[in-house]
Amino acid sequence: MNTEGESQPMSLRDRIGIDLGRKMALEEGIAWAGSNDVHYVDAQIDIAPNALESFDDARCLTVRKACDDNAMHLGLHTLSAVNTAEVSPFLRDAVDQYLRAYMDLAVRLNAEWIVVHAGYHFTSDKSLRMQASLDRIKRAADYAEKVGAKLLLENLNWEPDHAEVHYLAHDVEECRYFFDAIDSSSLAWSFTVNHATLVREGIDGFIDAMPMNRCEEVRLADNNGEYELHMFPGDGIIDFGNMFQRLEGGGFTGHYTNAFGSLEDCLRGRDVLVEMAEAAGIPGDADRPTDRTG
Repeated sequence: MNTEGESQPMSLRDRIGIDLGRKMALEEGIAWAGSNDVHYVDAQIDIAPNALESFDDARCLTVRKACDDNAMHLGLHTLSAVNTAEVSPFLRDAVDQYLRAYMDLAVRLNAEWIVVHAGYHFTSDKSLRMQASLDRIKRAADYAEKVGAKLLLENLNWEPDHAEVHYLAHDVEECRYFFDAIDSSSLAWSFTVNHATLVREGIDGFIDAMPMNRCEEVRLADNNGEYELHMFPGDGIIDFGNMFQRLEGGGFTGHYTNAFGSLEDCLRGRDVLVEMAEAAGIPGDADRPTDRTG
């Protein structure tokens, strides 16, 4: 959807989108979302039915037309299994190529953002991996500036202390490590609230400590506060009313993405979340300006 240079009023309901993942072909997902009055979607394009190599000129044109026909804002979502903190020969080059391929395709699809991750370490090599990840994301942000793409770095989930593998950018300190070092208009933040419940800062701590002017997406799911889950809103511990008060009251104008259960669960969850926001005094259907441009 081409809205460059515009600031369009949208209600909270309209700003709550859905993560399609790879549950259906991208064209079908966009049409499904549009038929259900959803205006924000993101999708993974690694393998079938959305294998990256399958997006030739004809398919890109079809996707762009589907977005225009359905007033859709499209984003892409890289795999967290791809280790952005990779240091091994050949593999480290492949990760750079992987990120560039996502950015190149985002431009061809008119996708407005790409969710990326900081990778993971194996406990004893954390410093080495953090530096490798920082260097790689810097390179990716530089490339994004050149081609006109936007990267959104997602805060990932805590893993138990006794686990060997740990995600990077899982708490405020690690997130600030990246955002304090990379001052690029092509790198912003994707705030996953259920991940935030697994660290001591919690959702409020992230909002207090992170540069909220760089937050462009908030990813929504509930959690039990003990380990990583993507639960239906209201089934866990998150106070979504307080979350909406902090974000909307603080001036957040980006989009939200439901990422839990089935696509039908995500669709039903929009109404539940709007009800929670309205109960907390945040209007769900009143229009307000949005900064999302593509």
